[in-house]
Amino acid sequence: MEQRTLKSLLKPSAYPEATTSVRLVQTHVSFIFITDNFVYKIKKPVDFEFLNFTTLDRRRFYCNEEVRLNRRLCPDIYLGVVEVRESSGGAMIDAEGPVIDYAVKMKRLPEERMLDRLLRAGEVSDGDIRRIAGTIAEFHLNAGRSEEIDSYGRVERIRWNWDENFQQIAGFISVTIGNRDLLTIREWVEKFLAEQEGLFASRVSQGFIRECDGDIHTENICLADQVWVFDCIEFNNRFRYSDTAADIAFLLMDFDFHGRPDLSGVFLSEYVAITGDRDICRLLDFYKTYRAVIRGKVESFRLRDPHIPENEKQAARERAIRYFRLARGYVIRQRLPPTLIITCGPMGSGKSTVAAGLSLELGIEAVSSDRVRKELAAVPEYSHDFSAYGTGIYSAAFTEATYGELLARAEQALAGGRSVIIDATFRRRGERDRFRALAGKFSAPFRIIRTTAPEDLLRKRLEQRLTSPREASDGRWELFRKQQEEFEPLGQDEPNQISLDTSLPLHDTINTILHALGIL
Repeated sequence: MEQRTLKSLLKPSAYPEATTSVRLVQTHVSFIFITDNFVYKIKKPVDFEFLNFTTLDRRRFYCNEEVRLNRRLCPDIYLGVVEVRESSGGAMIDAEGPVIDYAVKMKRLPEERMLDRLLRAGEVSDGDIRRIAGTIAEFHLNAGRSEEIDSYGRVERIRWNWDENFQQIAGFISVTIGNRDLLTIREWVEKFLAEQEGLFASRVSQGFIRECDGDIHTENICLADQVWVFDCIEFNNRFRYSDTAADIAFLLMDFDFHGRPDLSGVFLSEYVAITGDRDICRLLDFYKTYRAVIRGKVESFRLRDPHIPENEKQAARERAIRYFRLARGYVIRQRLPPTLIITCGPMGSGKSTVAAGLSLELGIEAVSSDRVRKELAAVPEYSHDFSAYGTGIYSAAFTEATYGELLARAEQALAGGRSVIIDATFRRRGERDRFRALAGKFSAPFRIIRTTAPEDLLRKRLEQRLTSPREASDGRWELFRKQQEEFEPLGQDEPNQISLDTSLPLHDTINTILHALGIL
């Protein structure tokens, strides 16, 4: 689309109804114009092999398909297809003049109720997730079936989709994904397809290959007066004809991406109760890997879009890297036995950042002392306690209670056969020894992640915390020296240490840990 057309469509006068403003949002395949009450979506004239919108006729056809298919889950939201015309005043919707494009017209949903935003704000309840699960489960039970649709559940069809992804990702090696990581994922996929051919065949015979949505993730769900699941795949049948496991795996992967894997259990419990599909869990890691790879690929495509500003491309690159790392994580986490990992380092040394990164890639729960301390004190997680050092909720007695609760949660995880990361300062050797003994009780590997950073960086991080609205830690620069004086350094007789300089890139830091754990 020409720049002058884009500029014209950013004018309120370009639309048939009154609006005070127009905002443009871009994806790798669409221009989305948001007015006060409606959304107009115009397809970019792009060809990604699996998607071809290069001609006007194709864009008109797929606009109509988008409306038809999305009305399955959003019957009142998708209003129809409208014409974009070249008028004397520039491009306009439903005006006089030659047709230059087509747009899908939708009612505008409340952006503050989009699931991804609610997750970031910590405003999603188990009840919300059960509502979403119920909506998707009923949709799957009633979704179309045919011999043609069934054919997309066969191993050769599934392998075709994977091979296409691998070919298209190859152009982004060393940009958003490492060659070794791509090889790791590819080898695992081939092994899974070969070993689970019977499982894929049974999914076909049991009727779990359906005309699905194909794009169910947190940005495409709105929790308003009802659950709206919008923006399904319209441009290629083979991405919509799939196992229902592949359809929900997108959302479950997105829960992991947003740091809320706990929501997957809530979703699955409700979904399985309604559908009766108890074998679905056997395929979820496979399809979550698939979905993470697709998201990484799609974000990578944005790097080649001339219409997207450089700052947005950099953000897309970071998201792509994170999705590909998550995909690799689904593969390599299976190599890790139940393990107890603790952090050790002063305030501001990067413990929580490292713990969160490792938690994402390995699917391990990270239990934060900052959050547990606030829970025990019955105060909001992001409220701040600026008491003097060693007083209030940071008194010796309260700290002892906090470590006692951390120990109990670590024991619960190990008893359940799960790895766990305990994110705390562990400045006392006695505290470290208690957790080492717990690992020994369960014959579990024990690792200490020792975090360090240059002092000027420590200070910068601690000062930045004071202005962060979502920061549980109360660590401050004026307390740093006192904590440092009390710190009992790790001794050489404390084995299984992993020392990290957290001034280095986080991805490199996580790789160092994974190598030390022997799983990379």
